[in-house]
Amino acid sequence: MRRFVFRWVINSIALLVTAMLFSSRVHLSDPGTALIAALILGVVNATLKPLLLLLTLPLSCLTLGLFALVINGIVLRVVAAVVPGFGIAGGLWSAMLVALVLSLVSVLMSGLVGD
Repeated sequence: MRRFVFRWVINSIALLVTAMLFSSRVHLSDPGTALIAALILGVVNATLKPLLLLLTLPLSCLTLGLFALVINGIVLRVVAAVVPGFGIAGGLWSAMLVALVLSLVSVLMSGLVGD
């Protein structure tokens, strides 16, 4: 349980940092919204994302795995549509860029803090 809460807080902070880096593309109303968005993003990443990756496996193989970035952008857009106070301006390219930076910030913060 402690590990889950730790990852949740790290991802919430990573979402806040990404929103500060891309303030023109990412709208986040307050830190509470970041906590809710990170929780829903974690649930969607655990449930919906593996199904999407499995369904698009031939396309992912054809693009050497780069189609996973598109899946990440779609998942982030879905979460932004569900969570009030969290939004991503622009289209799918913008969501893909934000998802890429969000995952990089999350990995860096997890590496700095440790599990």
